[in-house]
Amino acid sequence: MNISILDASMTYSKEDGYVGKVQFGVEGHSNEYEITLQSKKGNEWGYGLFFLHESGKEEQLLELEDLIEEDDELFDFLVETAEAKLEKQS
Repeated sequence: MNISILDASMTYSKEDGYVGKVQFGVEGHSNEYEITLQSKKGNEWGYGLFFLHESGKEEQLLELEDLIEEDDELFDFLVETAEAKLEKQS
């Protein structure tokens, strides 16, 4: 599955921990996506997957979500993409 990164960001604060997002497209999918990431300490990540601009085919979203759940390398790639953009907030 070919993924093209559109944008990524991550912030850190004592209150929220690490909060990041990655906007990306998937080859063969008609819509683009955004994954939001959150971790208090940077090791256990929670996430939410959403359509980026407008709703699209739910089957494609669910297929992508299953892939993210099963493919640790893909999930790690998305987390590392956001971490690379980490901005410290005081």
